[in-house]
Amino acid sequence: MEKTWVQLEQLQPIVLTMMKNSILKNRVAHAYLLEGMRGTGKRETAMLLAKSLLCKAPIDGYQPCEHCVNCKRVNNGNHPDVHIVEPDGLSIKKQQIRELQEEFSKKAVESTRKIYMIVHADKMSVSASNSLLKFLEEPSPQTVAFLLTEQLQQILPTILSRCQVLSFKQLLPNVMAKQLVENGVNPENALLLAHLTNNPEEAIALNVDDWFAQAQKIVLKLYEVLKKNSLEAMVQLQGEWHQHFKEKEQIDHGLDLLLLIFKDLLYIQLEKQEQVVYKKELEQLRQSALKVSSRRLAEQMSAILEAKRKLQANMNSQLLMEQLVLKLQEGSTFV
Repeated sequence: MEKTWVQLEQLQPIVLTMMKNSILKNRVAHAYLLEGMRGTGKRETAMLLAKSLLCKAPIDGYQPCEHCVNCKRVNNGNHPDVHIVEPDGLSIKKQQIRELQEEFSKKAVESTRKIYMIVHADKMSVSASNSLLKFLEEPSPQTVAFLLTEQLQQILPTILSRCQVLSFKQLLPNVMAKQLVENGVNPENALLLAHLTNNPEEAIALNVDDWFAQAQKIVLKLYEVLKKNSLEAMVQLQGEWHQHFKEKEQIDHGLDLLLLIFKDLLYIQLEKQEQVVYKKELEQLRQSALKVSSRRLAEQMSAILEAKRKLQANMNSQLLMEQLVLKLQEGSTFV
């Protein structure tokens, strides 16, 4: 999904302002490390910057025109001076970096610069990292590198020290929701999805997924029976919940959906109803919010977050959910 400079500047203002100044002052570094969560626009930004650096007629001196042959070829993925390296299987191999070095020993074919992008740079093997290090230590004046990672801590310190780090911030839910609405997502669903994932493509996929629509209903039903008694909640777990939430990622989504209900109750108590994500259930949630203390809500949210941590530590999911249901009901003031 290609984005314009203006769109990306709205999502990542600090990064885009820094790069705009570097281009205008002709102080572009030889290597940048773009780090941040999935879906924060790292790859789109790297491609945009590649176009800006190769564009034959940049607008205002820094924005790609999108019409010249260089811009079009970058967009089509066939520019001879732009090279993208991605993991081959689980990792980026030494041979891939070697081939890149051989390519970059030649002069630029059609432009004054050669650009390479390493996607998931944290997945480079040790030997690949060491090969890249040599490359970074003796940079060609016409070469610009963009290394992309979601795992900054996995990058060798020696590589880090030779790159200018650009940190991509998590998108604010309201910004993300607006973006989703522009892509045809229902406004009510958009806000909910924006709280679940920072990746617009994943959110759009979930929006049209029957599994996800059913998941929301099951989570709301579990919340309703939690207000009654443990036995009903356990029956609901053994039935619909475990049949629907099977994979670790699915269970994690289920816990996130449950957590959002308790957050909504807290927002209602704090009179911040505009932040409620379960808009359709607002009246029922308002009634529930009158019957529970904010301290108890904080305890229940902590219990769900702890369950999410245990899930990632590979605890048995059935046992995990049974323990969670008991904790959510323990000393509860639900009536």
